[in-house]
Amino acid sequence: MLEEAPRVLVVDDDPDVALLVKTVLERRAGCVVDLAADGRAAIERVGAVRPDLVITDIEMPGLNGLDLLAELRRLIPTVPVVVMTAHVSVDYAVSALRAQADEFLTKPLDNVRLVETVGRLIEEGRRRREASRPKDVVLAIGAHPDDVEIGVGGLLAAHAQAGDDLTILTLSRGARGGDADSRQNESLASAEILGARLFLKDLVDTEISGGGATVRLIEEVVREIQPTIVYTHSQNDRHQDHRAVSEATIVATRRVGTVACYQSPSSTIDFRPTRFVRIDQYLPQKLRLLECFQSQTASRDYLDPDFVSATARYWSRFGGGVAVEPLEVVRETAEFVGAHELSRRES
Repeated sequence: MLEEAPRVLVVDDDPDVALLVKTVLERRAGCVVDLAADGRAAIERVGAVRPDLVITDIEMPGLNGLDLLAELRRLIPTVPVVVMTAHVSVDYAVSALRAQADEFLTKPLDNVRLVETVGRLIEEGRRRREASRPKDVVLAIGAHPDDVEIGVGGLLAAHAQAGDDLTILTLSRGARGGDADSRQNESLASAEILGARLFLKDLVDTEISGGGATVRLIEEVVREIQPTIVYTHSQNDRHQDHRAVSEATIVATRRVGTVACYQSPSSTIDFRPTRFVRIDQYLPQKLRLLECFQSQTASRDYLDPDFVSATARYWSRFGGGVAVEPLEVVRETAEFVGAHELSRRES
């Protein structure tokens, strides 16, 4: 899994010590290290670089380490803070722990312990941020079974891992593409893997309209689950059902903050994504979801794992990494992948 390098802010008025810590963490822990010479400079840097961890000396001019610790707890309570000092005393240690320091290190620093401590606390900080993140309510809308898994299967897997609430709304059982009962069971199997709630409606396959009944069906689900993020088909699609569902969704989700359209195998060359979301670690899960639709995999080349992987690989030209799902963003007020942390780590 590709992740961005953890970012550490080192605060010390002794430039030699600061440089030593920076060198050790960059070479042995793969960190990106920023420096600040005192507490006040550190507060300014925190706003600019969003560190995963802060390491601070205690005795510094102006705002000392303990005052800085208190300010960090107020500004970014989830960030781990390591306090270090050359003046070993019980009073210092007690003061640091009372101020909610995560670790207390003494100078001269033990490099092995420094690297171990930084690695452990960076992971702890990520867990704290993820736990404090408000969960998104995600609604993925497709015309037929397997549509949303093809378009945003990786993203849905990422939402599931982030603990977001997932709902899939499929407006037709896809009778023109196979036995409706079999396709229903395949949808249920996929939804179960994701831990998603499934609404399976009975609009007539290939005869879905973009207004009236379709809008009302979508509005009913929107009222019930109150989504914060909606994924649906694009208007730039050859399939009439896909265009109709896209049109109806835009109307029915007019009060939802974030709406984005995914790519289908029938999308036209006018599909023009504006957001590229990396799904490197979720591509295997997407392939597993698509395996559920066995009534389709034997006859649909676009469901071949190599085809799906190649498509995701192609879009990585624009989004980086090795696998990407593209989106046409209609409007956006929430972060995709819900998981702020997952987005940040995958970006």
